[in-house]
Amino acid sequence: MSGTLALVGAGEFLVAMNAVDRALLDRSGGLRVAVLPTASAPDGPGVPERWAKLGIEHFNALGAQTDGVMALDRETCNDQSIADRVSAANLVYFSGGKPDYLYETLVDTAVWAAVKSVYDRGGVIAGCSAGAMIMGAYVPSFKMQLGLPHIVSWQPAFGLVPNAIVVPHYNEFPEFVSRLMFRAPKGTITIGVDGNTALIGSNGTWAVMGQLRVTLRLEGKTTRYLNGQSVLLN
Repeated sequence: MSGTLALVGAGEFLVAMNAVDRALLDRSGGLRVAVLPTASAPDGPGVPERWAKLGIEHFNALGAQTDGVMALDRETCNDQSIADRVSAANLVYFSGGKPDYLYETLVDTAVWAAVKSVYDRGGVIAGCSAGAMIMGAYVPSFKMQLGLPHIVSWQPAFGLVPNAIVVPHYNEFPEFVSRLMFRAPKGTITIGVDGNTALIGSNGTWAVMGQLRVTLRLEGKTTRYLNGQSVLLN
């Protein structure tokens, strides 16, 4: 890896994330931010626009120049003029929503190629909730069952964090519920990220930043990390 990756559990664009996002801006090498609310498109008209507005206000208050990029479907994600706006950023931020929709909308598109170009030249890619989930090796497809999301299947994701699945909102459910919901494919690490917390990695070095914890689960072993602690993913 040449850039920085930030996996955010929840809390995008809130004051509680100011210190984390300020640090990400500092790492990015510039002040140009692209906010992509793509994952929220299935939630209906007006929802992506609201997330884009919140992201613009949040990062501009931190001194950035923020572009809300409304790449909400595959047609738009293959529009080179939209991709060029993403390429111009130092920090690309994916807000939350539906992870399977987000992956299927981005994969093999001009916008995703632009995201990778930002990352490869040393910029920052941040994802919150669904935006974090697509960075692992697998992303789940969900259906609702008894009022809770139920994972139907796992499909390959972008793999910027190899051999791992990312579970956001980790502190919002009892851990036994998360274990039942997120049964990782064999041999993969489960990375649970609490709200208002990020796991930040660059060149194989990872650390926690934020208010709560990151939890790793692998083959029955559970390890927890707090703000400032280094995390070993290998």
